[in-house]
Amino acid sequence: MKSLKYKIIKSKDQYIEYCNALESLLEKGIVNNEIRDEIELLTFLIEKWDSENSYFREADPIEILVSLMKDRNMKAKDLVRILGVSKGLVSDILNSKKGLSKEIIRLLSNEFKLSQEIFNRPYKLKNPINSHLRGASVMNTTKKIELTF
Repeated sequence: MKSLKYKIIKSKDQYIEYCNALESLLEKGIVNNEIRDEIELLTFLIEKWDSENSYFREADPIEILVSLMKDRNMKAKDLVRILGVSKGLVSDILNSKKGLSKEIIRLLSNEFKLSQEIFNRPYKLKNPINSHLRGASVMNTTKKIELTF
């Protein structure tokens, strides 16, 4: 009986191996049906592992962004180029002084090939007005709009 090329991911080492294999396939740029199927299978297995073992569920979006940037050896100036915004806004985002807009969330998810849900969640912002107070912060909150007719 022929052994399967890919199996359900059961370890961090296997996860890294599959991520590297997927990256290698994507870098080739040659896509035929066989390679497309292999890419889809690896993507499915990796996403399954991520959904079950990811620290992304606990981390705030800025921690995740900083970690992703570190993994890719990116600097703030790289985000300026990717997002098409000012250095000041990128600095405020990375220092939790400003929140992530829908457009920035969309651009980040496209750049890092992640679900928008990773970046689209509440997290604490540092309020510069109260920054002299110990532990001062504000939460991103949703606004409730009441419609009256």
